[in-house]
Formats: sequence, C-alpha cells, structure tokens
Amino acid sequence: MNAPTSTVLAPPPPKRLEDMQLPIVMMRDILLKTIFRKNVEMVSDLAKALCLPVQVTQEMVDQARSQRLIEATGTLNANNGNEMGYQLTDAGKARALDALAQSEYFGPMPVPLAVYREQVKRQSVRNLQITRAQLTGAMGHLVLPDSLLDHLGPAVSAGRSILMYGPPGNGKSSISNGIRDALGDKVYVPRAIEYAGQVITVYDPIVHSAAEDEVQDPTSLRRVTRFDSRYVCCERPTVITGGELTLDMLDLVYNPTARTYQAPLQLKATGGIFIVDDLGRQQEPPQSIINRWIVPLEESKDILALQSGEKFEVPFDTLVIFSTNFHPNEIFDQAALRRIFFKIKIDGPNQQNFLKIFAMVAKKRGMPLDEATLVHLLKVKYPTIDNVYANYQPIFLIDQMISICEFEGIPYQMSPELVDRAWANMFVKDEVIVK
Repeated sequence: MNAPTSTVLAPPPPKRLEDMQLPIVMMRDILLKTIFRKNVEMVSDLAKALCLPVQVTQEMVDQARSQRLIEATGTLNANNGNEMGYQLTDAGKARALDALAQSEYFGPMPVPLAVYREQVKRQSVRNLQITRAQLTGAMGHLVLPDSLLDHLGPAVSAGRSILMYGPPGNGKSSISNGIRDALGDKVYVPRAIEYAGQVITVYDPIVHSAAEDEVQDPTSLRRVTRFDSRYVCCERPTVITGGELTLDMLDLVYNPTARTYQAPLQLKATGGIFIVDDLGRQQEPPQSIINRWIVPLEESKDILALQSGEKFEVPFDTLVIFSTNFHPNEIFDQAALRRIFFKIKIDGPNQQNFLKIFAMVAKKRGMPLDEATLVHLLKVKYPTIDNVYANYQPIFLIDQMISICEFEGIPYQMSPELVDRAWANMFVKDEVIVK
C-alpha cells in the first residue's frame, strides 16, 4: 500500500544556543541536573542525554564554567576521542540540588511551545491527501459497501471530526483502526515542550510508536541531515479511549513529586487520530464530552491550565472519531451535532456481504463450508430475527462451531445442528427469572 501524499518537513537541529529560544536559567539548570543525576562527564555523552548537538552543549558547558558551576577534571578520556571531562563544582552541586527541589525534570531539553506550533503546521493531519485506493488497501480485511467509502474517504482526507453511528457489532472500531493504518506516514513528536518555564512531557512510548532510525552509510560522501533529536520520529499516533474516558483525562496531568506536567491524551494524539469508542458508555454524559471539544474542533486549538490557574493555548491537530451505538439525536442536541463535520451511519451487511464475510472467516479459520448449513442459517435462523445481519455474527458462529468440534473431538465441520448450538449462545432469550 502506498503511503498517503504528505511532505513532512523535519525540525532542523539548533546550531547555536540562541536558536533554542528557551530561558537561559532553565537551560543551565537542566544541564546541571542532568550532570548530577546521570553522572556524565563528557560533552558528547551530555549532548546525547540532553538530545542536543555537541556544539550547542559545549556552549552551555562553557557558560556554566564561566559561572564557576562546572570545572574541567583535567583528564582526557582516550575512549572518547581524548575529550576533556567535566564535573560540577561545589557551587554547581548546590545549584543542581536547589533546581531539583523546584523540578525533578532533567534530560532531553524541551521544545518551546511556540516552536512546536510551527512543527505541528508542517506535519498537520489536514495536509494528508488519502486516495480511495489507499483507504481500501488499509481496510482490505473488511467487507464494506462502496457507498461507505464514498463518505469515509472525504472525511479522512479533510482531517475533520467524524461521528460513526449504528447498531453494535458492525465494525465501527475496525473501521477506525483502518483509518489509522491508512495514514501511513511519519511525524515528529517532542519529548517535552516548555511553556512559561514549565516542562510538559509529550512523547509517550505507550501512545507513540517510534520509527526505526535511518542507518547512515559509512561509505557515503554525503551524510543525511539529522533532525532535531529533541523530537522522536514516530508513526502518526493513535489514542483510543472507550467507556473509561473522563473529562479530567483531557487536562494536563501534574506530578506534585516531580513538579512537572504530562500532556493530556489529545495533545499526545497531535498529528494523528483520537478515537472515542463506545460514546454514551462513559460516566460523563455524551453532551458534556462533545462540549469539551467544541473549541478545539472549531478553532484547531485547545486551552489547558497550569496548577497556578494560568490558561494557555496549544495546537489541536487531531482527527477525532466518535463512535456510538446510539442514534445521534438521542445523545446530542443539534448545536453539538453541527460541530461534528461528518456523520456516517455504519449499518449491518446485506445478505450478499454477510455470505462474503462468512466465507472469508471460514477460510481463515480452516472451517469447510457446507451448503445445507448455510441454507438452514438463512432460511430458518435469520427469519427469527427479521433477517438483521451484523458483521460480528460470522466470526461468532464459526468460532462457536469450532469450540464445539474441539470439545466433541471431531474434525472442524458445519451442520444445521452445530449452527443451532452456536446460535443459542449468540442471543439471550427474554424471560423472567424467578428469584
């Protein structure tokens, strides 16, 4: 499958200290804390820990030396190209401890929020142009009507919010995952960002899938220009939440021990997809959840708050997909529905597509098809539920028959009797249970 058309420009590495656009004192303190916590002596090792070029790190070290916070050890390390070693002075250790008392953050130097905003524009999810072939390729394992792709394709390419609704068990979650797979290209995720002297960690290995480092060819005369290593090159992120979603999960998370912040879920999903599955199953009313997204969806910005109460804007560049089994009119007012750009109904398959799915699942599971069993299923069983088909049913019925065959010690097979036994587990009979 070809990747969607997108030209993501990598963030260039800083060349000088002034390129950092961070408060000098903050950079100095992170430098001292990193030396103290990681016990590094060489500038090259320190540069790796701070995710900065060596020349910028050397500038910071020289500045700290002029303030008598760092001193040279007076020894050259033969294993590191005869690099000079450095260590904290007593004043440097005192300053590092004082800085750690204010914030435990050390390591990768954060990216200023203003600088990150520019990178978000360069890699916006709305810059993607996804073709029908790319979307179909990402969903090749699903049997979908062409009319659905007619609606879904423009929605994904626009990078605007999508509401998928319809009866349960018809693949809304699978379609959401297929959209994620269709995005295909890479973005640059900051390890941390800085606002008003506060550090907000963004990169999260649970959410972000780091791309493999490009291997440099040692025989090449031209070296590939590296990007700013304060970022991690990742697949476009996907955050999936379900019934556990609460409104406070969309706020900054403050760690009172480390005195740092962690980005909320939607900020981690920048440049990718945020899927709210099973909308209507959360503790919060669906209307409240949509109300929280009104400003981000309309203005492409979100508003977060620090512990001090100060509010600030962050970019909101996420394809939000809401998925629900409820009819939208039952859970939203018209004002909320107006804010969701695309509303797509996901219905169950017709009989022809149901049989396609059934045959595909049977082949995958190693279950031979049986014509008499299929006739029994379509003519006897489905009329009892008004011939309402759902995408989950073939998988359910075939897996049930496999379980029965394994229990009975017989080869995988279909029969009207086995289908009847499987069918009995698919629905619960309405009845009064005497207590």
